[in-house]
Amino acid sequence: MANPMIQIRVKDYGTMTAELFPEKAPVTVENFLKLIDEGFFNGLIFHRVIEGFMIQGGGYDENMEHKDCDSITGEFKQNGFDANDLKHERGVLSMARTSDPNSASSQFFVMHQNAPPPG
Repeated sequence: MANPMIQIRVKDYGTMTAELFPEKAPVTVENFLKLIDEGFFNGLIFHRVIEGFMIQGGGYDENMEHKDCDSITGEFKQNGFDANDLKHERGVLSMARTSDPNSASSQFFVMHQNAPPPG
């Protein structure tokens, strides 16, 4: 079965298309698709833009009113999840979180450039 494809329509910009990888992050993809189906992201903005790094959205509207939902388990190697070997490279969509590895909910970011290697 093909990976799900989503479209992110950005006011005054256009549409971005993203491929989701359920075999790498099944809980994350399920959560993201559920939020899309519920219309959760409608009217939300990219509230954090760091030139040469990433854009972040999925949590605030144009009035900077915060919209929240339940958190999910982080599906990445440092959190004991080995199936996800994706790197933060240009074009990758990833879930935003706090320092708590299981704090991702609705906010996500899209990489502008490859992230530098750690350390």
